[in-house]
Amino acid sequence: MDALTRRRFLIASGVTAGAAAATTLGLREILATAGDRDPAARTLVLITLYGGNDGLNTVIPYADPAYAAARPDFTYQPEEMLDLGEGEALNPGLPGLHKLFGEGRLAIIRGVGYPRPNRSHFQSMDIWQTAQPDRPGTTGWLGRWLDTAGGDPRLAISFEPVLPPLLAGSGSAGATVPGGELKLPAGVTPEQLGHLGRPEPGESAARARAAACFTDLARVRDLIASAPLAEDDDTEAPATATGGAAPPLDQQLDLVARCVEAGVATRVYSVSLGGFDLHADGKDAQKTLLAKLDKPLAAFASRMAGHGVVTAVYSEFGRRVRANASDGTDHGTASPMFLLGDGIRGGLHGEQPSLTDLDDGDLKFTTDFRDVYALLLADVLGSDPERVLDGWTGRLKLSA
Repeated sequence: MDALTRRRFLIASGVTAGAAAATTLGLREILATAGDRDPAARTLVLITLYGGNDGLNTVIPYADPAYAAARPDFTYQPEEMLDLGEGEALNPGLPGLHKLFGEGRLAIIRGVGYPRPNRSHFQSMDIWQTAQPDRPGTTGWLGRWLDTAGGDPRLAISFEPVLPPLLAGSGSAGATVPGGELKLPAGVTPEQLGHLGRPEPGESAARARAAACFTDLARVRDLIASAPLAEDDDTEAPATATGGAAPPLDQQLDLVARCVEAGVATRVYSVSLGGFDLHADGKDAQKTLLAKLDKPLAAFASRMAGHGVVTAVYSEFGRRVRANASDGTDHGTASPMFLLGDGIRGGLHGEQPSLTDLDDGDLKFTTDFRDVYALLLADVLGSDPERVLDGWTGRLKLSA
């Protein structure tokens, strides 16, 4: 076999040392901080549902006659729905979250959105991730938090393929930890990765880190392989143009749990689940996707109980009130958020938007998402929300 140099390996892999150094860390660099976290510090896990999850068929206002009138083919039988009280129910695909709700451990915030909503996947996700509805900037709200927390990229990491904008600050950025499928250049075996990851005299620190990331990718792959997969959950669908394919959510959350249990310094984790842009035949497809959220998230919540972890689930927008002609739903506006974890008071919170008093066929939001972010910044990350959220003074009150 021809001799394989580190430089040839990196070029064949399509890796640029600068990009790797700027946005990628290896798992061992995260685990190297084990024991560094303040025992009193809490952890935030953010789950992004890419594609625009249909909030009205997630938290179903079944008692409102306007719901069935607008969506006659989307309704579930009463015995299928998971009742929450107040004339609302969870989608049948969410039994684990329903159990958590019954135990007072799941908070459902209704009608979350922002002024002058945008129905573009790209632009609405930019607004949610920058927390700047008027004019989205170049920094994410958690990236700005990272700027105030010292800028160490190990404090905010993502197990997604690409660093989400929400972790990019003005002077620092979080990091991605490679995961998922490991694709090697022709002629490279997994065994060679260990040799390629060793430092060479005289090379730059950036190139050394780029090569080392591939050895860490192999380590993440081995960790994923050791975690049990949910049935029929070996791949995730691409989200839309707003989010690429990621490892299955149960694998992402398993890696988060292992890091939390190791006591690493990381305070923020970003994971995702895609595929929610359901313009046709949406009822059954959404139920299947919600089940891919429910089982891993319920298991994660049980595993993380007592570890000071709070998880927030959101999507870039909900869907329109009236179903379309293809038994699907089109891009809408306000949608519920889920919060769960230590110190979160469960129950139904916020006002359910009217299904008849609409804005051009869409729901009018009743809770500004910045109120939710302010809660997470203050109560979970111990940060000043006004400093991070451009002077925003509102805040949701959900502390147990």
